[in-house]
Amino acid sequence: MITRSSGIVLHISSLPNPYGIGTFGDSAYAFIDFLRQAGQRYWQILPLVPTGFGDSPYQSCSASAINPYFIELDYLRRDGLLEFDNFAYVNYGQDLDRVDYGTLYASRYHVLRMAYENSRDKMPEDLEAFKRENADWLPDYALFMAIKSHFGMVALSEWPDADIRARKPEALRKYAQMLSDDVAFQIFMQYKAFKQWGRLRNYAAENGVRIIGDMPIYCAEDSAEVWAQPELFKLEKDGTPKVVAGVPPDLYSSTGQLWGNPIYDWDYHKKTGYKWWIDRFRHATKFYDVLRIDHFRGLESYWEIPYGEKTAMNGEWIKGPAMDFINTVFSAVTDIDIIAEDLGELSEDVTIFLKKTGFPGMRLLVDAFDPYSESSFLPHNIDKNCVAYTSTHDSPTFIDFFYNIADHTKQDYAADYLRLNNGEGYNWGAVKAIWGSPSVLAMAPMADILGLGADARFNIPATLGGNNWQWRVRVDAFNASVANILNHITKVYWR
Repeated sequence: MITRSSGIVLHISSLPNPYGIGTFGDSAYAFIDFLRQAGQRYWQILPLVPTGFGDSPYQSCSASAINPYFIELDYLRRDGLLEFDNFAYVNYGQDLDRVDYGTLYASRYHVLRMAYENSRDKMPEDLEAFKRENADWLPDYALFMAIKSHFGMVALSEWPDADIRARKPEALRKYAQMLSDDVAFQIFMQYKAFKQWGRLRNYAAENGVRIIGDMPIYCAEDSAEVWAQPELFKLEKDGTPKVVAGVPPDLYSSTGQLWGNPIYDWDYHKKTGYKWWIDRFRHATKFYDVLRIDHFRGLESYWEIPYGEKTAMNGEWIKGPAMDFINTVFSAVTDIDIIAEDLGELSEDVTIFLKKTGFPGMRLLVDAFDPYSESSFLPHNIDKNCVAYTSTHDSPTFIDFFYNIADHTKQDYAADYLRLNNGEGYNWGAVKAIWGSPSVLAMAPMADILGLGADARFNIPATLGGNNWQWRVRVDAFNASVANILNHITKVYWR
């Protein structure tokens, strides 16, 4: 249960690390030490799954796997699977402030493969138990990734063999035999990732830090789920989606957001008692103490777009499973707290649905300031049953937001409301406002704790490329000065 407290949002990929991307290594443990020193009880991360189209963790090839990039290479050395020279001098990208996914892909898997080759005579005793515990998804995922790699990493829809796309038995046997070593490599990486994450999560618990995870509501079209369990989705006989997900035109985009994810066949899910979802949430309890469900409103109604549309404009709202889903799934899964991502324009029906669930929603400081009307996102108006954020991974950092407010009346209002001053630092004014709100949980991205601007923005919705998903924090950010300031603020507001 969440009680009045606070925490920091920082994805694993953003942790400092000399090998191109944040991992489950020493810097993750150092961040937990920093959280404890700062008096914080929550660490929120983005989805742990492998990144997909556009390097996004919300377009993953799997709903269950862990991104192999997060495996700490130095821990593989400690396991006797690598020598220091095997990985220390490899090019993972030259920018300490950015993840270079292209370079990382070219080098990281080569090193991981080397560790796998060196493990052949050292397979751990609990590997078979790991495979049994994850038998509902791991074999399909491992074969999917082995085949995908075999075909040069092209999308499922572009696989040149129609028989394996359709999972015909003879084709499955053929590729399972032909790619058996690649399948074993995929399983090895998941085993190592799960073990390293498990140790890290235990360390967090020992230090009074709870982990908030993130579940994308949809699966990617190019995913093991769509390939192995097509009955879960509204698909044509050839596997092509009939309809795809997105959101209609809004403040973020005049043509809406065309995500392209297949839509669930909710009639099928209802007939099965939402078994796949129950299994998915139970799987999440292996990783997290709290789970943020992305695009939560999609359970009440979702924007359905005909496949092949170039924008999200020509869609329609379709009713989702709503409370039938909630009552069924969360009667079966009771050992994880839920945060409902409820940002954006909401209908009255969605608002009523959110209230019925009892789950806390989200409120953003960067969306609060309108000098001409009183926003419900202003800290004094925030409900207790909410999670209040200074900003999110999809918004500007607070500093970027403030300095780029075009309306000077709005900017002056924000400065007056937050009592911002240069001596303290504008970022701390934002943190104080959220920490002082009635919300049960107050959160700030690490970029806002550090007072960083546009260079630290993590993602711009409805865009591809650029610097999306790349930002990384420097190792000296986890310092006592910052921790002590945040600890003081946390005590003042009884967080």
